[in-house]
Amino acid sequence: MDSTTQNRKFSIKLWPPSQSTRLLLVERMTKNLTTPSIFSRKYGLLSKEEAEEDAKHIESVAFATANLHHEKEPDGDGSSAVQLYAKESSKFMLEVLKRGPRTKEAEEVMVSEEVKVSEETIFDISGGRRAFIDAEEAEELLKPLSKPGNVYSKICFSNRSFGLDAARVVEPILSSLKDQLTEVDLSDFIAGRPEDEALEVMNIFSSALEGCDLRYLNLSNNALGEKGVRAFEALLKSQNNLEELYLMNDGISEEAARAVCELIPSTKKLRILQFHNNMTGDEGAFAISELVKQSPELEDFRCSSTRVDSDGGVSLAEALRTCTRLKKLDLRDNMFGVEAGIALSKALFEFSDLTEIYLSYLNLEDEGAKALVNALTNSAPSLEVLDMAGNDITVEAVPALVACISAKQTLTKLNLAENELKDDGAIIIAKAFGEGHEQLNEVDMSANSIRRAGARVLAQAVVHKPRFKSLNLNGNYISDDGIDELRDIFKHSPDMLGPLDENDPEGEDFNDEDDGGDHEDDELESKLKELKIKPKE
Repeated sequence: MDSTTQNRKFSIKLWPPSQSTRLLLVERMTKNLTTPSIFSRKYGLLSKEEAEEDAKHIESVAFATANLHHEKEPDGDGSSAVQLYAKESSKFMLEVLKRGPRTKEAEEVMVSEEVKVSEETIFDISGGRRAFIDAEEAEELLKPLSKPGNVYSKICFSNRSFGLDAARVVEPILSSLKDQLTEVDLSDFIAGRPEDEALEVMNIFSSALEGCDLRYLNLSNNALGEKGVRAFEALLKSQNNLEELYLMNDGISEEAARAVCELIPSTKKLRILQFHNNMTGDEGAFAISELVKQSPELEDFRCSSTRVDSDGGVSLAEALRTCTRLKKLDLRDNMFGVEAGIALSKALFEFSDLTEIYLSYLNLEDEGAKALVNALTNSAPSLEVLDMAGNDITVEAVPALVACISAKQTLTKLNLAENELKDDGAIIIAKAFGEGHEQLNEVDMSANSIRRAGARVLAQAVVHKPRFKSLNLNGNYISDDGIDELRDIFKHSPDMLGPLDENDPEGEDFNDEDDGGDHEDDELESKLKELKIKPKE
């Protein structure tokens, strides 16, 4: 193992603390506040309820203080924020001990302070109805941002449409916040404006924000195109530490994708990159691939519904091989085909931390699907979501699918809808659930030409899973008796069985010798009932 790999493997990020760590601190402070001491003898002992309330308040204030410190002065692993978090918690706990049980007036002050701490760093005007903003309203809305000494670090202007007059009001206010902003959400903020006006508004916002050291930037739902991307040139060119970038539903064409790559100086710290619902195509995918290659910290990559064909899919797959920390991958609704599927399978071996993968509607067919699930079987040990709907997968690929499913005991969601698995595949997959899969909560096998036997075995396989919530068998060929049987299986938990309004009890593939299908279903289940699936060791 080389030193680079070793350092990456043992790198520890101390901030922010996990939710369980924060709750544990509250629990410990509650215990300390209710334990008799020299303070309680002098000032009185708090009740458990009051101590728990105080502990939650102390932790919230300490966390907000430490988090603000970390955002302004990040130190890599976050150790200084942890030290401040502990120091502030101890300081406030000592104050509570010296105060003793609260009076009614003190409780009212505490509630007021708690609201202030939770809201003071976030400025969000996205609530309420979608509306145009004029200069007068902008001035009124943004008054809190104009107050000297405010500590807003996160702003969200989404769901409001800014015209030129409003933008000119906003410009000096944003310019005054440059040194403290870390998150900016400008998604859907020019809706309904003529192109010329929209571009000028974007230029104004871009210039005002130029030089901000952002971690999060959302420019989604603005129909940017290349002109819009370049309108944000000043802002984009000044970003060296972005961790999250969202460009969804933005008309990101080939030219726009190239502009994005050209303008952002560094993506070395990028963890989340999302391009959903654009018209990127293969040429745009080539540009995005270059961006991906320069993003070694990428954990969440979404390039779904972007009209990417086989060559672009291969390019993205090859680029993703550098993203060894990937946890979530969403490539749904593109035109990859078998070749791109096979190329992607080679990248999957790098993703030991992958927990969610969405590969539906990619024209993978059996060959591409087998390559991918074979790769997943030997990687991604903690996989939770596997989505491969709409890929023309037949029973030929089922053995590979079953090996993968059996190996993934952490699986929570499996989506194989709109394939051609039929009863043969459905029953074998149901057997794969067998013992284990205690986390499983959702299975979608809709529109797979499944009949009564396959539906019955699937239902029996999941109905007693402790966390199971939903089985979707709609759009299949289940007989009326089969429907009754399903409802009986789920009689104690009817909400687990999805709607069956699109089921066709007559089926489509039966010939004159099928005699309605149920006899053949029973024979098929009889042949397969002894089948045992062993999880891969």
